[in-house]
Amino acid sequence: MPLTEPPTTPLAEAKQAVRERVHAHRADLLALSRRIHTHPETAFEEHLAAAWCAELLGAHGYAVTAPAHGLATAFDARLGSGPVTVALVCEYDALPGLGHACGHNLIAAAGIGAALGLAPYADELGLTVRVIGAPAEERGAGKALLLEAGAFDGVDAAMMVHPCPVEVADFRSFALGTLSVRYTGRAAHPSLDPHRGRNAADALTVAQVAIGLLRQQLPPQWRVHGITTAAGTAPNLIPDRASAEYEIRASAAEDLAELRSRIEDCFRAGALATGCEVELTRPEPDYLDMRSDPGLLALWRANATALGRPEPVESGPFACTDMGNVSHVVPSIHPVLDITGGACAPHEAAFAEAALGPQAERAVLDGAVAMAWTAVDLVTGPAVDRAGTVDPAAADA
Repeated sequence: MPLTEPPTTPLAEAKQAVRERVHAHRADLLALSRRIHTHPETAFEEHLAAAWCAELLGAHGYAVTAPAHGLATAFDARLGSGPVTVALVCEYDALPGLGHACGHNLIAAAGIGAALGLAPYADELGLTVRVIGAPAEERGAGKALLLEAGAFDGVDAAMMVHPCPVEVADFRSFALGTLSVRYTGRAAHPSLDPHRGRNAADALTVAQVAIGLLRQQLPPQWRVHGITTAAGTAPNLIPDRASAEYEIRASAAEDLAELRSRIEDCFRAGALATGCEVELTRPEPDYLDMRSDPGLLALWRANATALGRPEPVESGPFACTDMGNVSHVVPSIHPVLDITGGACAPHEAAFAEAALGPQAERAVLDGAVAMAWTAVDLVTGPAVDRAGTVDPAAADA
């Protein structure tokens, strides 16, 4: 960095102009956030939210493809013809039963805000701006599917922000894998001829005991949790079917692969011990750990400070996001913005209420401006070394 020759407009003037454009759209952005919040749609069902985002982008010069990349509730919007392509990633799915208790309404509005702020200046700055509408973050790993479909091909940098109870610039997440387990045994009468049975529920019990014993030998950051979804229908029938849904988490994608192998062996042990058959499947792609790009992160930090955002805290991995998958392929950042001051956390009912409050509205505008400024800096701003060292004063607009 910088990746292109600086434009004739001085950096400070360019960033001030972008900020003014974001705030000029304040009413539309906050209305979009409230609209999405009021009409929560779960994974792969976000038809309204995707359409509203696409409509607003289209009204301000973006060429919008919707649906996009093989997903009915994804969209891909593009503007500008510069040599550096920046992707602003929007999420908008809700949680079943909790609505927008993860604040994805804010993520969508902030991403659209950054796009509208950059729109009049993209060509002058040397940017191609893309907005990628990414469904199914909460369940389904939509971004992993988008990656596979080529949605991020040619992208030089990808950005999004997420609401949170704390301010963290260098957000790190767990890698997450899912596992569906299906045992098939042989039904029999438990009194008349139990010796003919092959108890599928027992197979699952053996596996769960094995997992419980294994936990003592697992590293502290590895997690295994799940539920039994079937284990028989009546006490006077040896179950010939049993099933479970499990999640596994680890600090890094490489660790997740090892953890999966060990947990699958526990389920195979249940089958071996009881004479049953077991089928192990992955209901969705793995969520990989988030790896922030040091250079982009340094620019973000300087811009967030210039906006007066709270001092970010350092944090170990928490939560999971399919933006991690993007970060393994494209230089990416995923800062989280404090909207509750620690009063409540995502996936709590109170967080859904907070996602409409004044701190949430500020997060939309600050997130939009800081992402847009980071895109400006990427092509015109201070040089950043491989370790992500940047002069914060150089980003002050």
